[in-house]
Amino acid sequence: MTSTEADILRTVLDQWKSAVDAHDAPRVASYFTEDAIFQGLHPYSVGPKGVAEYYDSQPIGMTAEYTILETRRLADDLVFGYLSVDFAFTDRPVLMVYLSVMVRRTGDGWSISHYQVSLLE
Repeated sequence: MTSTEADILRTVLDQWKSAVDAHDAPRVASYFTEDAIFQGLHPYSVGPKGVAEYYDSQPIGMTAEYTILETRRLADDLVFGYLSVDFAFTDRPVLMVYLSVMVRRTGDGWSISHYQVSLLE
């Protein structure tokens, strides 16, 4: 993992985390590209509208803590990240998932273009 790729991911994911922790679904969605493929723990969606609906349905008080496990630079404008994420809740145990993301550089900076959660039990 190079620091450049990890820094790119942290820039986007720190903003994502801040919005998730604040239960600000429109702000979470603003960090995704218009054609982003989003797969949480519900059926997938494409684009920020589905992301906003997903995060709006999450319980108030949910927070996220992530650790970057691997990165790959797939192209000058595309970085892949594999992470572990702990979603904490006020009324139930922490949910640990694995998250694969691709962030793409657009005219507005780096945004999430693919988001895939895996729940391994």
